[in-house]
Amino acid sequence: MADLKKYKITEPYLDLQGGLLEAPFWEKDSNTLRFVDIVKQKLHFVNPRAGPSSHKQWDLDFSVGTTADIQGNDAEFIFGGKRGYGIMKRETGESRWVKDMWSDEERKEDGGGKPGVGKTREVRMRSNDGAVDAAGRYWVGAMNDPLVVEGNITDEGVLFRLDLDLSLHRMKAPVTIPNGTSWTLDNKFMYFTDSPSGEITKYPFELSTGTVDWSKGTTFFRCTYEGGVPDGHAQDEEGCFWVALYGTGKVVRVNVEGEVVAEIEVPTRCVTCPGFVGTELFITTAEEGSPEKYPWSVKYQGGLFKVDVGVRGCPLNKFKMEAKA
Repeated sequence: MADLKKYKITEPYLDLQGGLLEAPFWEKDSNTLRFVDIVKQKLHFVNPRAGPSSHKQWDLDFSVGTTADIQGNDAEFIFGGKRGYGIMKRETGESRWVKDMWSDEERKEDGGGKPGVGKTREVRMRSNDGAVDAAGRYWVGAMNDPLVVEGNITDEGVLFRLDLDLSLHRMKAPVTIPNGTSWTLDNKFMYFTDSPSGEITKYPFELSTGTVDWSKGTTFFRCTYEGGVPDGHAQDEEGCFWVALYGTGKVVRVNVEGEVVAEIEVPTRCVTCPGFVGTELFITTAEEGSPEKYPWSVKYQGGLFKVDVGVRGCPLNKFKMEAKA
């Protein structure tokens, strides 16, 4: 721990007072960072080279939890949204749904299901975090929508995989709050975070088929910071992970052995997800849930932060859509 490298951020890059900022994604070709506000139903864009004054936002009529680029399509990107997967035009924000997550049965009234709230499972759920694997499949986790279930989060969640032909597969259930998903540099293992467990788990992965051996999961990293859980993460070119520890005001760098080797201090508690732009790490955050208990966290809650960490991120995979949508 003596060799722990430390960084301290004192103010936000963008002071947005957002509800739940998530999913920072660098569009390298256009040098644009896009990220979402799940709660306030917004999509944000900023050009890191031009600076904060380049910020713009779109107001949406549904929540988006995660986005990814589409190979060979510079005009649109794909997203995981409130009811499923959709495609959005970069210049206008016009969108269309391409794959619903929920079945006809799950659209029927069910008395509120496990939370006892919400007329149908589809109404109770929303997309959360997601990532594209090296074969171009888009993995998106769905969870209870806190705005619908009044904070009563259960294990109704599902980890989905959307294939190149737009076929949808339920890969893991039940899950509670599906978050950071990534793969080892050799694609032999998959990392997956179910945040309430307090850990990131490593599973054997078969790239050619997109299958995961869920029975052979091992703990890769466990959060030992009081009151914290692992949220989103980003992988750097050395194979290390930068993990947002929600509830701690910290992002940590974790090496391939699962050891914390660096720590970023952020001036608000609810850090959600880091994302690379070159060697700069941009960090999204959420509104402080306990302002009376943590008054220090309120000033810059729901802001976007950045810090140069001197290492580049792994290139992000693009969704390889082979079907018309």
